[in-house]
Amino acid sequence: MKKLIITMSLILGCTPVVAENIYINGDVASRCSIVQDTAGSWGNPSANVLTTLPASGGQVPIIRFDYSLANAFYANISTPISFSTSPSLSDSTVFTGVIAVTQSSSSDMSGYQAASTTPTANSRQYALTHAGTTWFSATSVATHGGGNLTPFPSGSYTGIVVASCIAQ
Repeated sequence: MKKLIITMSLILGCTPVVAENIYINGDVASRCSIVQDTAGSWGNPSANVLTTLPASGGQVPIIRFDYSLANAFYANISTPISFSTSPSLSDSTVFTGVIAVTQSSSSDMSGYQAASTTPTANSRQYALTHAGTTWFSATSVATHGGGNLTPFPSGSYTGIVVASCIAQ
């Protein structure tokens, strides 16, 4: 009997174990997209100021958010806090910015600006509580030299507005 049990356990112990990975695949389509509706540009109304305000020769960038799910995303938008490219600057530059809802696809979105929050300097976050489309403006002003009124050197300047959809 012992021999039979030992023989059977050896046979069963040598039986190969077969395992297989079963994969589950799927594609997810974006439910929130961001589009640059209007490109921004700097105006130079005085020697030490660059601004996107049209009255000063600038162009305010407009960002469009299209989203198909309500209460699923936050729109997070930040105006520049530094230049991404510029000539060498000999003095400090202070950046200020204002982000605002300029248009929406539904009157239900009229409270977005009042309900927005300011998570960091030069940024705003909006809870996208209704599916649709919302346009945001991102005004930016760069003042060079602080109280010294140091003029900006000639050259090309680039600032970046960062816009993102964040899951709620």
